[in-house]
Amino acid sequence: MTRQQILSSILDIGIVPVVRTTSAESAIQAVEAIYQGGIRAAEITMTVPGAIRALEKVADALGDKIVLGAGTVLDAETARIAMLAGAEFFVSPGLKLATIEMARRYSKVVVPGALTPTEVLAAWDAGADIVKIFPCGNLGGAKYIKALKAPYPHIEMIPTGGVNLETAGDFLKAGACAVAVGAELVDARAVKEGRFEVIVEKARQYLAVVAKARAEMAGA
Repeated sequence: MTRQQILSSILDIGIVPVVRTTSAESAIQAVEAIYQGGIRAAEITMTVPGAIRALEKVADALGDKIVLGAGTVLDAETARIAMLAGAEFFVSPGLKLATIEMARRYSKVVVPGALTPTEVLAAWDAGADIVKIFPCGNLGGAKYIKALKAPYPHIEMIPTGGVNLETAGDFLKAGACAVAVGAELVDARAVKEGRFEVIVEKARQYLAVVAKARAEMAGA
């Protein structure tokens, strides 16, 4: 996939599930459940033990059917290893220029984290495809996205933190290009108990929320 195709896919889907589990095997099963629920994107964080192995297995099984990303990518070296394992986009909680350069070099999508207006602008100017607003829930949630979008209407933003079934639509209406959702979708207890059908159902619910918000925005 080209960088533009990866980016377009993420924007079309409107939701990026963040898979942060306690093992590579459970991460793989969680991504499969997300896919069964209809979401064609997933981000496996580098905090998952055996995360690279999980990326490789998901890429082998679903590589042409899902946009696969690596999360909690703290440096360019990790981005490169994740890319070789099959990751098409990289997400970080902070801004590191070398990681952006690595992603650009290989035509992958990079989503660095920022919080303040100064950080958001710095990330965008450095070449971010989308800026991850983290931790967004702690600063007012959707209202904070709306405040940032006023001076930066041209900057694509994905909020992380505080996104759930009740708030996801509000974030999109406030100007977020997509939302990132972790534990609210990839339920830790359901994963531990092997009840992946819970994640399948939640994935469907999140897609419905995104579709409803976009329909309301289109009709406004």
